[in-house]
Amino acid sequence: MSDTHPAREQEQERLDRSAGVLLGAACGDALGVPYEFAARLGPDTRPEMAGGGLGPYRPGEYSDDTQMAACIARAFAGAPYAGAAEGAGDGGRAGAVGGGALDAVAENFLTWMFEGASDIGNQTRAVLGAAASKRGSPGVAEAMLAAARERYDAGVPSAGNGSLMRTGPIGLCFPDDPQRTAAAARLVSRLTHADPLAEEACVLWCEGVRRAVGGGGFAGVRAGLDLLPAGRRDPWAARLDEAEQAPPHAFSPNGFVVPALQAAWSAVATTQGEGGDHLAAALENAVRAGDDTDTVAAIAGALLGARWGASAVPPRWRASVHGWPGLSADDLEDVGRTLASLPDSALDS
Repeated sequence: MSDTHPAREQEQERLDRSAGVLLGAACGDALGVPYEFAARLGPDTRPEMAGGGLGPYRPGEYSDDTQMAACIARAFAGAPYAGAAEGAGDGGRAGAVGGGALDAVAENFLTWMFEGASDIGNQTRAVLGAAASKRGSPGVAEAMLAAARERYDAGVPSAGNGSLMRTGPIGLCFPDDPQRTAAAARLVSRLTHADPLAEEACVLWCEGVRRAVGGGGFAGVRAGLDLLPAGRRDPWAARLDEAEQAPPHAFSPNGFVVPALQAAWSAVATTQGEGGDHLAAALENAVRAGDDTDTVAAIAGALLGARWGASAVPPRWRASVHGWPGLSADDLEDVGRTLASLPDSALDS
C-alpha cells in the first residue's frame, strides 16, 4: 500500500499558501494604514496596526486595497468561468475569464463604491462612476472597460497603483496555467486602468503569486517577464534589478504603478529571513517605504502570504485584521482556499 502522506502534506501546504494571499495583503494593508502619506518611518520605528490614518480606521482594519481584492476574489469564487468567451472584440477576454465572472467583479466593485469604500482613487472613481448606470445589467464590465479605455486614449494618466494593489487573488485562479493567469491579470487590471504598464505590473505580480503558491518561492515575478511582449521585458527586468539593489523608500513617490511594484519587490527581495520572520520584517520594511504605505505593503503582502502561507502570519496580526464587507482573518483565508480549490469544471464551463 503506497504512502500518501507526502502528497497530503504538499496539498495542505499549498492550501496554507493559498490562504495566505488575501490574509497577507490585508495584514500589509492594515499595517500601513496609520502611516499613509505621513512622515516616513525610520529604520528603528516599528509599525503597528494602530488604525487611524486617512479613514480613520479602527486598529487592524484594512483599506480599499484589500476591499477591492476581496471584490475580485469573492466574485471569482462564486461566478462561472468560461474557457473561451466568444467575440473577437472582447478586449482579450477569450481564454481568460468569462463574461459572467467579469461582470461579477464589476458588480462587486460598484457595490463597494456605493456601500463600502473607505477610500477610492481618482482613476477608479471616474471609471466606476461612468459605468454605474449599468449596475445590475449584463455588460457592466464592458462599460467599465470602455470607460477606462476612453480615459487612457484621451491622455488621462492611467498607470496608478490601483489595479496592482488588488491583483493578488488572480494568481490563485489558474494554478497550472501561466498564460491564462496573465490574460486574466491584464483583463481585470483593464477594468479600471487601461495603461499597459499597469497591466504588465499585474502580470508580473500574479505570476509571482501563482508560482509561490505552487511551491516555487519568489521566482515567479522574474519568470513573469516571459509573459510580457518581447519589447517590454528588458525595461521591467531593469526595474526589478533596481529594486533588488535599493531599499523600498528609494522608490517614492509610489502612487505610480512602476515604483509601487519596485518598492514592494524591494521589501520582499532585500529583507533577510525565512518564514514568518521574513513575512513580518518584509511587511514592516514595505511600510517604511513611506508615501502610499498601505498599498505598497498590501502588494508585498499578497506575495509574501503566497510564499510563506497563512500559518506564517503573526498571531497578533491575524487576531486584529478585518474589514469590509465584514471579513475576518478566517474569512480571508477561506476565500483563498476556495479559489485555489475550484474544480476544472468550474473553471472551464
